[in-house]
Amino acid sequence: MRKILTLIAGTMITGSLFAGGLVTNTNQSAAWVRMMARNASLEVDAAYYNPAGLMKLENGFHVSLSNQTIFQTRTITSTHPYLNNMVDGVRTYEGSVSAPIFPSVYAVYKMDKFAFSIGFMPIGGGGGATYEDGLPSFERSISNLVPSLAAQGAQGYNMDVFFEGSSTFLGYQGAVSYKINDIISVAVGARYVTAKNKYTGHLNDVQLNMGGSWIDASAVLSGIAAQLTGITTIPTQLAPAISGGYGGLTPAQLVGAGAMTAEARDQIYAGLAAIGVPSANIPLMTVNVISATVTGATPALNDKIAGIAANASLVADQAAEAEQSGSGIAPFFSVNISPTENLNIAIKYEMATKLELTNKTAQDFTVGYENKNGNVTAPTQSLIPDMSKPITMFKDGATVRNDMPAMLSIGAQLRLEKLNLAAGANYYFDKSADYGHSRDMTPSNSSDWPVHLTNEDIIAQNGLGIQAGAEYNVSDKIIVSAGYAWANKGVKSAYQSDLTFANATNTVGLGGAYTIKDKFKINIGGAYTMYQKDEKVVGQFLGKVPVTSWETYTKNTLMFGIGLDVAF
Repeated sequence: MRKILTLIAGTMITGSLFAGGLVTNTNQSAAWVRMMARNASLEVDAAYYNPAGLMKLENGFHVSLSNQTIFQTRTITSTHPYLNNMVDGVRTYEGSVSAPIFPSVYAVYKMDKFAFSIGFMPIGGGGGATYEDGLPSFERSISNLVPSLAAQGAQGYNMDVFFEGSSTFLGYQGAVSYKINDIISVAVGARYVTAKNKYTGHLNDVQLNMGGSWIDASAVLSGIAAQLTGITTIPTQLAPAISGGYGGLTPAQLVGAGAMTAEARDQIYAGLAAIGVPSANIPLMTVNVISATVTGATPALNDKIAGIAANASLVADQAAEAEQSGSGIAPFFSVNISPTENLNIAIKYEMATKLELTNKTAQDFTVGYENKNGNVTAPTQSLIPDMSKPITMFKDGATVRNDMPAMLSIGAQLRLEKLNLAAGANYYFDKSADYGHSRDMTPSNSSDWPVHLTNEDIIAQNGLGIQAGAEYNVSDKIIVSAGYAWANKGVKSAYQSDLTFANATNTVGLGGAYTIKDKFKINIGGAYTMYQKDEKVVGQFLGKVPVTSWETYTKNTLMFGIGLDVAF
């Protein structure tokens, strides 16, 4: 039951929701939406893409204001056999992400040899994700209650589950650009990143259909724990008979002698059956043998009672309200090379941003309890939950790493008479970033749960994105453009989960620009991102029996951008 709420949500929506690397948004202007390839830009959005290229602007002030409206749908399927609402052996979950406001703002003051620029953008995250019907990780363990309690009459389950998260990684940057000569210019700058994630959710009204009646699951489990506790009291109930010299008699004989009620006898027999005594042996057992048998079984019964009581608390109503925040700084460096008048080549390197986020928690989900036996490694040892020491999802004051990786970008732009061709690539140093991923490992104790995953566990290769675009001057005022971007997220299956998954992408963009009096330029574009489906084997245990299922993950993203560039 520990995995009932294994959300590990610190990385749920803090990744790149729209374009770029695992956690880096590179869709940082309306011109990008319509063209995709902007790494060698010589316009105002070069403040982000190619700071050294700002030296190609005319002297004076330049300002760019852009906004994107972005919608994303996430679809997860699971073949876990006990889930509700299965269709042809598959349960489908859908989540929606929306970012109605995704702004990018740049301002540049260009002189003959120098340019000074500032910028503001959602460098990571930037939206809110809502899962109205929860996710497989919410539901698998609850669904397992039905087969686990089938002998007690369990036939089905219901639950009210909801989870919503929002993430905003805002970047504030400044840079200085310098023109070495007509061919080479350079730039240096830094970006200050503030990160804030918010999570709210609840798990309410978990019910089990017990023989046709819907009963609170916590009450069902508490009742079972009470029944098992009653079994441990059998030696105490039999103590007067033993001290009175009746230890050699059976309960049936005591009933015949008027020393025990038939109801008490039946309860004792039911208790013996519950601890696995063969039914044929029960009527032959004397009071002495029964007392010794139950006494010998009591330590294991107490362990089982503790586990059931812990599970009863986990399926009781719970709610979470938490916020994570932190900040970091990333220097960056840029070189622009123009070997000919029409050819431009750009290189930019951004250093990693170390982000350590701190939890501020008003309400929290309990996902498990520390183990009284410490770190259990041997199969013969027991996991006994200590309910005085809960393990929660967003422990108040705890920290989690959520770095942004270093990035190397290159780009080239070739200007012909009416046609501008551009291409670029982004390389993300994911293997050297700490993304704060963790997972549940059972058995374990609180000191090593959840287990932190190194990049050797989750990253197969550094990320790579490639873009190409073209724009055509229909007239002196009108430009039409199109672009394509591909990204391969080099993650291992350990990275993927129903809350955090990264897929290879193909993005296409279309749009155009309109210039007004050589001082105002309006950029308009739309883009659509298609994500390649990925899948993963998910293993769980039903008691000691492994249950293996498949999960698939996919997304699609639609974005619209509009921007205004002004020179004065």
